[in-house]
Amino acid sequence: GFRPIADKIHAMGLKFGIHILRGIPRQAVHRNCKLLGTDKTAREIAHPFSVCAWNTDMYGVDTEKDGAQAYYDSLFALYAEWGVDFVKVDDIANTEFKPHEPYSARTEIEMIRRAIDRCGREMVLSLSPGPAPLAFADHLSQNADMWRMTGDFWDRWDKLYAMFARCAQWYPYVKDGVYPDCDMLPLGRLCKNAPYCGAQNRMTNFTKDEQRTMLTLWCVFRSPLFLGGELRETDAFTLSLLTNREVLALNQYGHGAHPLELADADLRLWETFTAENAPVFAVFNVSDCEKTVRLCEILPAEYAAYPVARDLWAHTDCAYTKDFQVLVPPHGAVLYLLK
Repeated sequence: GFRPIADKIHAMGLKFGIHILRGIPRQAVHRNCKLLGTDKTAREIAHPFSVCAWNTDMYGVDTEKDGAQAYYDSLFALYAEWGVDFVKVDDIANTEFKPHEPYSARTEIEMIRRAIDRCGREMVLSLSPGPAPLAFADHLSQNADMWRMTGDFWDRWDKLYAMFARCAQWYPYVKDGVYPDCDMLPLGRLCKNAPYCGAQNRMTNFTKDEQRTMLTLWCVFRSPLFLGGELRETDAFTLSLLTNREVLALNQYGHGAHPLELADADLRLWETFTAENAPVFAVFNVSDCEKTVRLCEILPAEYAAYPVARDLWAHTDCAYTKDFQVLVPPHGAVLYLLK
């Protein structure tokens, strides 16, 4: 069973997470299995027209039927017995079977929330796939710990470029315990011995500057961080990105992140604050040419009094004066703390 697996994972100081699809297995419906603790059957609560567009394993649950909540209660009670800490529920934040109603599973989300609250064990609830509809941000915040705000994210510049606009829409909803999710980090080795996304065996297509841009945006925005590559073949550069404690601290303990408007359309500027309320600024160059930027010309005037700018990627300090300028490479980013 799963409990011994969970116990071993917990013994290593780690959390145990699983990935599921919303709904009830079609196999259980076709066999008309009984629902635990009720006189209802799987067939009675199944919604045969609520199906996943890309997976044939499940039917949606008809939330108006007696027994629907009991089914989800029994499911999460089982997960609690296993020692589950994290559940990613798929085909629920955006249900593609109703293109005109992408948030059609909202009542199933509410049932899952209740089931977790009743199971006697704390679990992080993650919802996929995206894009979750911005119009339902409040409902998502009330019922989930994190949710995908984008479709599947891959190592292509156009997808990373589009994430700036998504983060600018979703940042007001980021708070402790509630995190819009930019999706996995496609870093390191992404494909081995299987053709996917055009290659049989490949590392990430992102340049090193694009990788640093992605990590900078994810950490400032406070997106959950999930590595999508093969851990055992992580290269030294990728490892250096993923273990930079000063940058990771913004993701874990930062607050107040928001974009600032700039006249230069080739630049994006975000401000955030450390746990100690020190200001931090991320400058992104979304153009194909390097840009020289004078920080004092784009940062709010009140920060001119700070004497030192610390490069959080390089771990170096320098004098913050009106002449201080940085070279931002194409598709690159810089990250400075003022002190």
